[in-house]
Amino acid sequence: MSWINENNALHKTYTFADFETAMHFMQIASKQISIHNHHPEWSNVYNKVSIKLTTHDAGNTITEKDEMLAVMFDEVYNSI
Repeated sequence: MSWINENNALHKTYTFADFETAMHFMQIASKQISIHNHHPEWSNVYNKVSIKLTTHDAGNTITEKDEMLAVMFDEVYNSI
């Protein structure tokens, strides 16, 4: 499943085998998020992690920072 561009933001929901794996994904990704200092809007419900990427200080639009994080999230997901 690819990212959806909607309302000036990238959206994606990842589905995992269980809650623990979803939390593991978020823990790994959080380290990269901190390194890049660009933070998503994200939430977890059981085995799903929903993510919204937009750059608030660029007028709530998609920037290279968002595209970079989208690639990172996909790489982390594929590594689990």
